[in-house]
Amino acid sequence: MGKPRIMQDLRARVKPANQSERWRRVEGRHNPLLKELRAAFRGGELTEDGLSAIEGGKIIEEAVRSGLKFRALFFSESGANRAGRLLPQIAANVEVLLLPDKLFLEAVPSESPQGVAALVRMAPPSFADVIEKAGLILVVAGIQDPGNLGTMLRSAEAFGASGVLMGEGTVSCYNSKVVRGSAGSVFRLPVAKCKIADVVAELRRRGVRMVATSSHTGTVLKDAKLEAPLAIFVGNEGAGLPAAVMAAMDERVAIPHSERVESLNAGVAASILLYEAARRRS
Repeated sequence: MGKPRIMQDLRARVKPANQSERWRRVEGRHNPLLKELRAAFRGGELTEDGLSAIEGGKIIEEAVRSGLKFRALFFSESGANRAGRLLPQIAANVEVLLLPDKLFLEAVPSESPQGVAALVRMAPPSFADVIEKAGLILVVAGIQDPGNLGTMLRSAEAFGASGVLMGEGTVSCYNSKVVRGSAGSVFRLPVAKCKIADVVAELRRRGVRMVATSSHTGTVLKDAKLEAPLAIFVGNEGAGLPAAVMAAMDERVAIPHSERVESLNAGVAASILLYEAARRRS
């Protein structure tokens, strides 16, 4: 199907209230918004303007549902059929760009892109904001696998955590794989960067109980004290928590599992503890 036919089809599907076309076609890779999209995806962090790059119809709908403000929406020619569903959910002042497939593929990191991406504005809380709401907090240290962090964020929201603190060496929560793995939880859950030593000191000062997952030693899960206020610490997938941090914990919690399995995935271990803490609260 040629470009003129695609453009006609898109015009037929997208009919804003003012009957003017909401999108504009971009042919060159030097468009400022497109450059910002590429940079945000490449860096996996917020831009200087506080923008995060996201990709995929489901994730964009989660961003809408979470009340995020959109800076721009991008469609590839082959993904233009999504416009009819998504555009009515996006504020009228948001810029909408239609890109040749090649330009779109150059911008997004996904191996199987869905043909729609966006720049959304994020307002991350401070370390103090998350600590202040301490009820059930997840603290992650050195988690480098985006899938693991995404799982943890999703479980933290699902089981009622008041926030997540990310220590040194942890992958950014704005990494596209983390965002996808969190299924949109990163848009709604307070998540802040921190220094683990500062977290330990402040939680101790506030009387928040600190527990850490342990593969083989510690209190068996069913006997662990998981009453709020509680902070659950999860360490690096291979090395675990630093020795000094582990020594500061009020309790080490061992999750029973088959001896044939050396250890649990960090995301799974965190999810089990979050669930158990939530179960006891209810």
